[in-house]
This record gives sequence, C-alpha cells and structure tokens, in this order.
Amino acid sequence: MTIKAVVFDIGGVLERVDDDAWPENWIGRWERRLNLPAGHVRRSVAEHEPVGDLVTGGISEAQLRAMYAQALGLDARQAAQMMSELWDAYCGELDVELRDFAAGLRPTYRTAILSNSADGARREEQRRYGLADLVDTVVYSHEVGLAKPDPAVFRLTEKRLGVESQEIVFLDDRLGHVVAARNLGWQAVHHRSTPESIRAVTVLLARQ
Repeated sequence: MTIKAVVFDIGGVLERVDDDAWPENWIGRWERRLNLPAGHVRRSVAEHEPVGDLVTGGISEAQLRAMYAQALGLDARQAAQMMSELWDAYCGELDVELRDFAAGLRPTYRTAILSNSADGARREEQRRYGLADLVDTVVYSHEVGLAKPDPAVFRLTEKRLGVESQEIVFLDDRLGHVVAARNLGWQAVHHRSTPESIRAVTVLLARQ
C-alpha cells in the first residue's frame, strides 16, 4: 500500500532529550540547592496527589507547579524559576537535521506529531521550535486524554490524518511504542540516531 503520511514523536526524536533522566536531574538540582535529602520531593509528592495521569491531562500545569513548590518549600519567585527550568529540561534541544527532513516531506506526504505530553507542552514547544507549523496535525496526549501505547491514540492520529494504518510511517524512540504501532499495521521505525532514522524512513518511502 502507498505511504501517505509520516508521524514523528517529539521527546527523544525531534527534540534531543533523555525522557528518563531529565526529571530526576531537574528535581535533584533543586534538592541540592535547598539542602534537602535525595528523594525528598518524590516522597512528598507521593503523599499528596499521584502524577501518573499527567500525560493524559488529569493534572494541569498549575497543579504540577503547586505540588512541586509545596514539596520544595518555594516562594513564588522560586516556583517560577523551577518551572522555567522544568521546561528547559523537558524541551531539550531541537534536532535541526530531523526537523528539516520532516519539513521537506510536505506536501508530498501528510505529516503529524504524536507525543506523550503534559499541560504546557504545546505552548513551550511552539514558542521554542514552532513544531505545530512543521506538520499537518499535532496529537498531544494531555489534550486528547489518550497516551501511547494505547491503540486508541494511534487510531485517533489516523483519523486526523485521513489515512489507513498501512499508509503511515512512524518514528519513535520508545520500543514499546514502536511495537504497539506495528501491531496496528503502521510501518514503525525505532529511532536510535538521526542519520539512521532518516535512512530508514527514506527507504520505506522509496518502496512504493
């Protein structure tokens, strides 16, 4: 079947960032600044409100700020700095080569972003990198209440793009998300490096 669309993840793909490491690094810096024991914030937050539904929109950016500010004992100025540093860490650095590759796919192919995200991500990623202008549609998990690897979020992306599952190439750095997409018929590529991913996607597009 002819490929009609290419879908990109953001964190760890279009943005160079270690999604597993940055939260602990960010929290750890604040604990050290305030002479708090390692793990203090995680224990404190766990005592109040779970953050597991952050990616499906159950917790707002304001609620997240309040939880962490309380756990760290921050005043308003410090809380603002904390959130600024959170978004710096969350957004990482734009992969310019991959961004340019994605931009060059239009208008021959429809393109999309499918990202597990949190409230505020659209604002920050658009302000920094203009990601919404790069593609035809952006599916943020916190906005739609669905997150990878839930099959429903892949089906929603298909619907927004107006294509069938077999007509999509997908690029994600999480193997579990790649497997979930493949199980639904997507031609998914596990992102490990930019040159490797560009080659792999280009090969799939050339097979039509």
